[in-house]
Amino acid sequence: MTDGSYPRGYLMTNIAKAIVRLREERRDAQNQVQKLGEAISVLEKLTRGSGATVHAGAPHRVKRVLSAAGRRRISLAQKARWAKIRQIKKAA
Repeated sequence: MTDGSYPRGYLMTNIAKAIVRLREERRDAQNQVQKLGEAISVLEKLTRGSGATVHAGAPHRVKRVLSAAGRRRISLAQKARWAKIRQIKKAA
């Protein structure tokens, strides 16, 4: 032992213990991932049921529809803005 060597089988025992510990940590991580997946699933079901839109690439995004009257108001407002800009350019 004074020459820095270990007893026979010492390193193999440590490696075996490390492997067992890593397997336990992997199992714990897999359980954590499963719990997170379940929580996400529950939240997704809640948001789909209420009619709320979910951002960040949601697979079932609610399509927004604009009425013809709404489109007309937006169009007229934009035309008025452009007309105002043209008047400013003519005056200058």
